[in-house]
Amino acid sequence: MQPLRTRKRRKLKAEINVVPYIDVMLVLLIIFMVTAPLLNLGVDIHLPQSAAKALHDEKQPVLVSVKKDGSLYLTLSGGKREPIDADALKTKVSAFVKENPQVPVLIGGDVDADYGKVYQAMVLLQQAGVPKVGLMSQPVQTQKQ
Repeated sequence: MQPLRTRKRRKLKAEINVVPYIDVMLVLLIIFMVTAPLLNLGVDIHLPQSAAKALHDEKQPVLVSVKKDGSLYLTLSGGKREPIDADALKTKVSAFVKENPQVPVLIGGDVDADYGKVYQAMVLLQQAGVPKVGLMSQPVQTQKQ
């Protein structure tokens, strides 16, 4: 006769296996890390309403102009309009805005200017620390009858 084998019964564990949860959490973390920089690609600008009146401010604004060929021009508070490159624009506007934080900054693009060039100028102004950028336009000419 063979001796009876008694099987040892394992005790049941009352613990939660968290390894799958950690895997899911790490995947979500990677997804958020990849998508978070993509959410901040826009340039924050405050556009006027369509029925807005002309701005009347006692301070002379900083004007950045973008010509048809993409060249940049800078006018600091009613001064002389001067051609400028991207790095110098960032440096000058940054220094000027630090000294005069309430000065309005306006950007104007030629009607035939590439939208990408105007957008690049807005990005340069944002990198220079300008909190708000206004877009300039000319009022519509009404014909007299």
